[in-house]
Amino acid sequence: MKWFVSEGSVVREIWGKADTILFIFAGASAEFAVNKAVDWLYFTGKLPADPLGRLFSTVGYARKIVFAEYDDAMNAIDQITAIHKQVENKRGAQIPDWAYRDVLFMLIDYSIRSFELLERKLTTEEKSEMFHVFNQVGLRMGIAGLPESLAEWERMREEHLSENLTKSNFSVDLYKQYKKHLGPGRYHLLMQVQAQLAPGQVNTLLNLGRGLAMDFILPVYKFMRIVGLHHLLRNLILPGKYKSEILGLDERQAI
Repeated sequence: MKWFVSEGSVVREIWGKADTILFIFAGASAEFAVNKAVDWLYFTGKLPADPLGRLFSTVGYARKIVFAEYDDAMNAIDQITAIHKQVENKRGAQIPDWAYRDVLFMLIDYSIRSFELLERKLTTEEKSEMFHVFNQVGLRMGIAGLPESLAEWERMREEHLSENLTKSNFSVDLYKQYKKHLGPGRYHLLMQVQAQLAPGQVNTLLNLGRGLAMDFILPVYKFMRIVGLHHLLRNLILPGKYKSEILGLDERQAI
């Protein structure tokens, strides 16, 4: 059986844990808000209407790819491409290649940042493996101008962070939606996580601060993971109607 991502891969380890996945999308939700192409996320109205639902929808596709057999992964990527083409046709415009690259780069970057914050530092080889997996997704989607190596990705990532971010009315509104759907307590926690994960350019635009509360919360959470009680705290973080989706994120088998 040929898997898209080999069974011993660190990519499977990262994308097989609910904690890490939630942190990945906490970080990405900050950068999405200040990306210059955020208007595309507003075009269908689905993101501001249900940001958490969109999170789990995106997670579902990503995990379907990471844990799938090769042919099934290719089909899932083609489905994603088709969905984006439908949106482009409805709007009568094309999503810029740099915007596609931005999203792909976010998945790579926040996968690395989240795992390193929660677990341990990744080796260069492991980071390269992460890059390779998601770069293959981009190649299948036909995204132009993709990097060919981890080093080139790191350079392009910095360029994208310097050139493709701005705070707009969409940014302000999206954070209002985060607060509305999460409630004040969970919203504050989200911003604390974002402050720890976001690159400097994103943090500055959103004035996220240093996320000092996480310096106290993370050690407690990591201890609870050791004694097997972390899921009790984790399940309090998101609204109850998403509990089944949260529990499902810990399933590592093929989807």
